[in-house]
Order: sequence, then C-alpha cells, then structure tokens
Amino acid sequence: MSRWRLALLLLVGVAYAGASHWMMLFHATEPWAVVVLLGPLWLAAMGFAASRFGRWGFAAVVALGLAGFALVLSGEAGDTNRLYVFQHVAINALLCGWFGSTLRGDSVPLITQFAQRVHPLRGAMRAYTTQLTRIWTAYFALVVLSSIVVYLTLSFSAWSLLANVLTPASVALLFVGEHLLRYRLHPEFERTRIVDAVRAFYGNSSADSGAGGGPR
Repeated sequence: MSRWRLALLLLVGVAYAGASHWMMLFHATEPWAVVVLLGPLWLAAMGFAASRFGRWGFAAVVALGLAGFALVLSGEAGDTNRLYVFQHVAINALLCGWFGSTLRGDSVPLITQFAQRVHPLRGAMRAYTTQLTRIWTAYFALVVLSSIVVYLTLSFSAWSLLANVLTPASVALLFVGEHLLRYRLHPEFERTRIVDAVRAFYGNSSADSGAGGGPR
C-alpha cells in the first residue's frame, strides 16, 4: 500500500465517519441510510465467516444480511437506533475477541504477527508487541462498554458522536501515538513507517482469510 493510497483511505474514512454521523442524526430511519450504515457490519461478518467457515459460512451470512435488509426496507426491523448500537458494539467486540484470542496459551500475539511481517523481532521487541496486543484488546473492550453506557444514559446524538467521530479518532490517535512513542521507549527498535504497519495489517488479514477460505 502506497502513501497515496493510505492518504486516500484516511480521507474516505473521515468522510464516511462524518456522513454516518449526519445520517444517524437526520435520516436514521430512512431505509437507504440504514442499508449504508449497517453495511460495514455485514461486510465484516462476511469476511469473518469466509475465513473461519469457508464458502458455506460466507453464503449463510450473505443470506442473513439480505433477509435483514429486507426487514429494514419493509419497516419491520424495529428500532433502527438499536441496530446502529448493535453494529458498533458487535464490530468492536469482534476486534476485542480477535486481538484477545491471540494472547492465550502458545498463540502468537496479533501485534507480534504484524510486526514480524515488517522486520525480525529481537529481545524486548516480542515482549513489547505482546503488551501492545493487550492494550488494543483493552481498548476495544473499553469502546464496547462506553458504547453501551452512553446509549443507555445520554442522548442518541451523543452516542452517534462517540461511535462515528470519537471512536475512529481515538483509534488513529492510539495508532499514531504508539508509533511515535515506541522509539522513545525503545530506541533500539528498527525504524518503520506507518504505511508499513498498515500493509502488514492487511497482509495478515489476507493470509488469515486465504488460510481458511477454501471449501470445507
């Protein structure tokens, strides 16, 4: 992934976050808005099902998603605000589970897997990436808890601000802040670019999907 593609990806992400906040505040019950806003959860679920259960899992999620959107379009899906909250909670819970599951037993921590795609790990680097995996796991768990508490105690506009603006902004802040702080804490670490870390993430995700995406 080039720097230009990364910059474009960031711009698209910012635009989508702003558009999502606007749609939730002013067009939350419109069928087209529901389809656009719930699309990410459907795509994430398709990717997860394909990597873990193969083509039949993928087909099942596609069918369930189409059935769900049919209910939305017919006006029988219930409170759309709850659907949005469910998406935010579900995606972050899946990420928390993904990161956390690699901390068990003899598994290789997820950040360690990413780092190994960029450069060899030596000495304290492996312990550092393990700790960083714990931090990201805790972060996603905190987002899940915050999402539920804000929805139950504050206005929906406050929740939308948390989900669509503050959550992606905090992810970017944690990602970039760690990248900058890393070399102060461990000046012995090999210098890498942020674009290399993003490339490693997508490379790891593709490898996981390819490993489990064949026929069962």
